[in-house]
Amino acid sequence: MFPRAKETIAKAVARGARIACGTDAPAIPHGKNAKELVALVDRGMTPLQAIRAATTVAAELIDVDDRGRLEVGLLADIIAVPGDPLTDIGVTGDVRFVMKGGQVYRHDGGAA
Repeated sequence: MFPRAKETIAKAVARGARIACGTDAPAIPHGKNAKELVALVDRGMTPLQAIRAATTVAAELIDVDDRGRLEVGLLADIIAVPGDPLTDIGVTGDVRFVMKGGQVYRHDGGAA
């Protein structure tokens, strides 16, 4: 099943399909979302497209307009990683800072 799914995603990416991150499937366990970003890049997305799949595109595809981008008045969770995810999407797996609902939960690798 997984080889077929991998091929299908690659074809969808190549054809410009709108793809959102998020899964209930056993392939990417909950809390390991960065692996999904890496998988999307491995299947043909650019790192920016993968990040958008987890943010703006995901919000659009579930038809919500109060999240998905950083803008005053919107819901937003923010992370920081040690590097440029646009050149190495893998750095999204090494989260060093987390802010949710305006509250810092993690900073510099430790609990806030």
